Amino acid sequence: MSRVLLVFGREPREGSVKTRLIPAIGAIAATRVYHALLQRALVAATAATADKRTLYLDLKSTTSAVAADAIQLGFSIDYQARGDLGARMASAIEQHNKTARSVVLIGSDCPAYSGQYIDAAFDALQHADAVIGPASDGGYVLIGLRRFDPVLFHAIRWGSHEVLAQTRERLRQLNWVWQELETLDDLDLPQDLAKHRALADIANLENSRASNVAPPIDSA
Repeated sequence: MSRVLLVFGREPREGSVKTRLIPAIGAIAATRVYHALLQRALVAATAATADKRTLYLDLKSTTSAVAADAIQLGFSIDYQARGDLGARMASAIEQHNKTARSVVLIGSDCPAYSGQYIDAAFDALQHADAVIGPASDGGYVLIGLRRFDPVLFHAIRWGSHEVLAQTRERLRQLNWVWQELETLDDLDLPQDLAKHRALADIANLENSRASNVAPPIDSA
């Protein structure tokens, strides 16, 4: 395989995804927003030029609608290893790095993914050892490797604003050449919805539906 593309996603279970949105918009709306984000990531991945695409889910389910939809789009399905985010990403990338010329991994929290953005990462890996898609919150929305070393993922403060800086320092320690793409936004906080009208509309529609549901009749 020349270009392998991995998407990290989660089963959109109510109360377990986009938890930082829940206080503002509720668990059902937050779940709908996450599902829409994951679908955007899959569509962007489908538009990219890749020889293999795999969706890595956080848990196994024989009734996963997300997995079924991804298979229809041409993805294979695999499951994330145990451990923190770094351990899970390292396991997935190492598995494919052995046989692929380049491996790119994206998450499912960024509304702005596109096929062109992912292709730019693969193009960068023709000359660089690594490529990063920085996130505006200090993390990253994409990482791609032509080589592999677990140090890139070990003891990183995942979920903090230090992730990108720590990863750059690891790349310097390895003496690798890397490139960085355009900085994109993740959608994690209620104020992030204001930047993305379509996703905000999903949340508003779900909350509107909930408010119009009549309360149950007390038969006692």
